[in-house]
Order: sequence, then C-alpha cells, then structure tokens
Amino acid sequence: MKELYLKILGLVAGSRSHAIGIAAMKIAIAVVFLWIGWLKFIPYEADSITPFVANSPFMSFFYAHPAEYAAHLTREGMLNEAHRAWQVTNGTYTFSRGLGTVEIIIGLLTLSGLFSRRVGLVGALLAFATPFVTLSFLLTTPEAWVPALGDAQHGFPYLSGAGRLVLKDTALLAGAWLVIVDTARRLLAR
Repeated sequence: MKELYLKILGLVAGSRSHAIGIAAMKIAIAVVFLWIGWLKFIPYEADSITPFVANSPFMSFFYAHPAEYAAHLTREGMLNEAHRAWQVTNGTYTFSRGLGTVEIIIGLLTLSGLFSRRVGLVGALLAFATPFVTLSFLLTTPEAWVPALGDAQHGFPYLSGAGRLVLKDTALLAGAWLVIVDTARRLLAR
C-alpha cells in the first residue's frame, strides 16, 4: 500500500503533472476572462457592474452620473426600459464593452501562453494585475456587504452575492502568479 501511495505521489509531483497543471491554469484563467469579457457586451452584465464602477475612485469617472446609480439598478433578468435608457446616457454600456474588450484580450494573451511563453507572460501579468482593481471593490462598494435589514448578520465579514463574486478573484490572483513564475523559470532556462 505504501508503494502505491509513493508511486501516486511521484506521478503527481512529476514534471509532466506540473506542466499539465500550468496548462490547465492558463486555460482556466482564459476561460474566466473570455467568458466574463464576452458577457460585458450584454446589458444585464453591464448593469450588474454599475455599483462597482460608480463607487470606485479609479473608475467612476467613466460614468456620466455615478452618484445616481442606485436609483437605476435592475436585478439580473429584469428589463426596465427607463433604467436601461439611463444606463445608456450614463455611459454604462460603452464602458462595459471597453472593459469586456480588455478582458477578452487578457484571456487570449493568457491562452496564447500555451504556444508562446513571451506573449503568454504578458497575459499572465495582466491577469495578475486585474484582481487588485477588482478586490478594491470590497472596500469601495457598499453592495459588497450584506445590508443591515434587520438580521444580526450584516456588514463585515458578511459578503453579499456581489462581494462573493469579487472575492473569487483571490484565486485568479494566485493562479496568475503561478503561471508567471513558471513562465519566467522556463524563459530563464532557455
């Protein structure tokens, strides 16, 4: 039994297994950026990022009326023509499409790391930098925390759905770092 255990550990710890893990991480990062980037072209996704962008000291200037966002929010799957018209004049969809384009480029650059280490490294560096902006939303967006609506569990550390969505970027940050380290080692070994 111990021999089987050691053999399995040897396979998992081997260079082939490491290469498969790094390739899988590149693909996973690319899938996240490509899918979420594509969704940024859809109004419901653009609407859903409005609180994050409107409250961000780094991004609110992209909107024409960031202070008015709360009165024009819609829930996912809900169509409110008046709110949608406001989002158009606010610049919500223009910004979201631009952000989506950037995310798709990051995904494609990271995925290209399967074929070109140098180009993939650029993608991994961008994928590593992006979560710092996203994680800042935990500090700037009131909607990231459960509101005080009568229950005892609200505020910090109780993340709302929006906060939980943002927190997942810690895994993206760590995965991108692993890809960066592996790529740098391989480039230096050449």
